[in-house]
This record gives sequence, C-alpha cells and structure tokens, in this order.
Amino acid sequence: MEQSIITMTNKEAERLTIINNLIAEKINGTDASKQLHLSIRQTKRLKSSVIKDGTQGIIHKLRGKVSHNKIEEKLKRKVKKIIKKNYSDFGPTLATEKLMEIHKINLGVTTIRNLMIEEEFFKTKKRKQNQQHRAWRERKECYGEMQQFDGSYHKWLEKRNGNKEVCLLASIDDATGKITKLNFGKNEGVVEVFNFWKDYLQAKNKPVAIYLDKFSTYKVNHKNATDNHELLTQFQRACNDLDINLISAHSPQAKGRIERLFETLQDRLVKELRLQNISDTKTANEFLEETFIQDFNNRFSVVPTKDTNLHKPLTQHDQTNLDKIFSIQSQRQIKNDFTVQFKNIWYQLDEIQPTTVYKKDLVLIEERLDGSIHLSKKEKYLNFKKLPARPEKIKTKLVALTPSKAPWMPPANHPWRKQISAQFEQRQLVHNS
Repeated sequence: MEQSIITMTNKEAERLTIINNLIAEKINGTDASKQLHLSIRQTKRLKSSVIKDGTQGIIHKLRGKVSHNKIEEKLKRKVKKIIKKNYSDFGPTLATEKLMEIHKINLGVTTIRNLMIEEEFFKTKKRKQNQQHRAWRERKECYGEMQQFDGSYHKWLEKRNGNKEVCLLASIDDATGKITKLNFGKNEGVVEVFNFWKDYLQAKNKPVAIYLDKFSTYKVNHKNATDNHELLTQFQRACNDLDINLISAHSPQAKGRIERLFETLQDRLVKELRLQNISDTKTANEFLEETFIQDFNNRFSVVPTKDTNLHKPLTQHDQTNLDKIFSIQSQRQIKNDFTVQFKNIWYQLDEIQPTTVYKKDLVLIEERLDGSIHLSKKEKYLNFKKLPARPEKIKTKLVALTPSKAPWMPPANHPWRKQISAQFEQRQLVHNS
C-alpha cells in the first residue's frame, strides 16, 4: 500500500497536535480554542474535519487550487504590453485608473501593482523610520477657514517645454483637502502671487486665514524668484487690507497638506499633462481649471466636520479698491520742481490737483498688475505725466499745487498797482498832517 506525503506548515502541525489532544480528551474545547486563538465554533469544525479526513483535515481546502480571480494569461500579456508602452513610470494607482478610463480594462490596484513589480516597472519602497515624533494636527472644521498656499518649481511639462522648470502656485483647503486653485506662473514673485489671489477672491471670496511657508515662499530662494525680496511686506499689507489672517509656518511639516499635495502632483499632474500632450503653461492652466482640479477633488477630498462655508464676501470697499490692494506700493518724496522719481523714471505733477500738494510731501506710488502707475496722496489720485528724460533743475515760484489755479497777481509796474500805491501814499500824508 502506497503512503501519501502530506506537507504542512509549522502552524498547521501545531494545530494538529492541539486538535489530537482535544480528540483524546486531554483538554476541553474551551482550552483548545484558547490555544488555537480561534472561536469555540471554529475549533469544533476543525475537530470534526480531522475525525473525518484525518491529518488532511487540518490543511486549508484551497491549497494547491487555482484562484477563481486569476486573470487569463492573454489579458495579463495585454496589460503588460499597454503598461510598458504608455505607463511604465506611472504608479500602480494611476496606471489602474488610466487602464480603466482609456482602455476599459477593470483590474484591481493590487493586481496591477504585482504585474508592475513583476516587470520591474515599479519598485517597492521601505517605510521611513521617523526619528522625530510629530503629532498630527486636526483639520479645520469648515471649508474656507484656512487655505494652505505655496509654490513648487518643477519640470512640469518635461521636454515638451525645453525641460525648463515652471512654478506651480497652489492653494488647498485645510478642512476638505480640496484644491481651491492651481496656476502655472513665471515665478513665485509678488505679481504672480497677487494675480493668483485676486482671481481667487473674485471667484470664491475671502478665506479666514492663509497658511504659508515663510522661509521659501516669501524670500529669495530660487533663481527665477526675481522680486521676492519685498513679497512678504506687500502680501502681508494686502492681507491686512482685506482682513485675511496670514499665518507663517516654521517648518515644512507644519503645512504638510500642501507639501503632500505637491508630491502627488509631481507624479500625477506631470503624467496627465503628458497624456494630454500639453506643452505650454496657458493650455496647462486651461486644463487645470476645466478638468484636472474637479477630477482630483472628486477622488481625494474629504467631508468637513461642519457643512459651513466660512469664505467672507468681498465688501463694497474691497471690490472698489481691489486693484489698489493688489498693487506694489512704494513711497517717494516730491522734489522742489514738483517731480517724482521712481525706478529711474521721472513724473511731473500737473499744476491742478485734487488736493493741496507741497514740496517734500510723500506720495504713494502704486504699480498695478496691468502695468499702470498711479500716484496718490490722502487717498486722492494725483494728476501727472511721464517725462521722457530727467528734467533740468529750475526754480519755481509755486509754493504748492492746489485744486484750482492761484488768483492772478499783477506785476509791480502794472497800472493797477501804481494807482493803488498813489492812493495809499495820499492817505498816509493826510493822516500824518
């Protein structure tokens, strides 16, 4: 009689010993279930299976059988071919989504992940061991309560844009994890940031607070950030005017939501732009606004604790002065000839002004986002013209510029003056006599 060889794991061998002790009544069912870490019902089932099938009864019934969920080799080869051609540098999750959206192949993320590992398209990473413990900060409760904001320089358009780095400005809502705005710009400078937030406020109104990185976003930290030396002051002033609380993070970990967003976008967005064959920032911004943001939020946003939108509507004052608020503001002193010098350009003030202007007065210069220059004093805009070159030094008898022309004073030899002088002298003689 031939003897069959039964292969068991150490765990199954240990279970068989316990079940045999239970059958031999050396222990009771309660003790056996504790040793097996199983329920009493499952322990009874194992006992019945061993009594019926012997040692074979302890082994799992599915061992050696083909899985019902195993994909066909033909489909497996097809998927590998598609991934190799189109998605070899994609992550398993994104590759799974594209296989479903574009190729109508519905397979699980784990299956795709295993196939990509098998073909060495994807390598598993060891989990980082953090040396420093950091506690998670709870999300804000309401949408619009705080926006995390930052910029990221990256080769977003790859070789289609000459392999140049482009700056992506992004804001994400802390309570919901929704991307509230994305925009490609030239740099992270004051003009680009002002344009970003002006568009944001006109579309969504004012958030309660903006959380940003004080070390990189608002100081010169990149060769393309040409005007960051005065960004913090300008942006802080604009937020104060709009009654928006500005919070500066002291570490990247403190604003982890926006940092993790950029990690995700540097994987997903780069590949989405590649699939759309987008090679310029204008088309990329249209794609972000029309397609990408909504799709991203549908996949990854969460439900806030409270269903309340805390964005504050723009006041009438905000709407009227929005161009002024989002302008680069500087102060200059009026010279003796009523000219103002700014960035090596000279401006001549007109004789008629809406308010009285004296020499040596300080005027506020606004550089608007549309490139225009405005001069103001005491909230009133002054009349001026741009000079083609530096004016020659002249002495002016004007003491001040006023809302209307000064009354005309006749010269000393004018007949009026002579007549008045003669009358005055005659009166003096009469008085003295």
